[in-house]
Amino acid sequence: MVGIVVVSHSSDLARGVAELAGQVAGPDVRIEAAGGGPGGTLGTDEGLVRDAIRRANQGSGVVVLGDLGSAILTIRHVLENQVNGHVKLVDAPLVEGAVTAAVMASTGSSLDDVIKATEEARGARKL
Repeated sequence: MVGIVVVSHSSDLARGVAELAGQVAGPDVRIEAAGGGPGGTLGTDEGLVRDAIRRANQGSGVVVLGDLGSAILTIRHVLENQVNGHVKLVDAPLVEGAVTAAVMASTGSSLDDVIKATEEARGARKL
């Protein structure tokens, strides 16, 4: 099953989005939060991201979503060392993307299908 990692500058935001997505997905999908900087400050921490990816990986790949600029840079830096291509940073809105990824992963969809649906969350209209 595809795992999901939510990366935010805020640990509270990352945990909240991961919790929401987890409630939608159910208990079989591993959704991990990696939020905040060292000592609970705002920011991103490469070690937290790397550990969250390891925990989320169930063998079918991992989708990673980030909130803002330096989170994306941190994720990219972590992924530079990933040679198997089973961990992918997805360009999608954090909340809508995480929920979409969670739903798709819960159905047993492939990594490519989860990525495609998650990217399509960019165009989801609310009104």
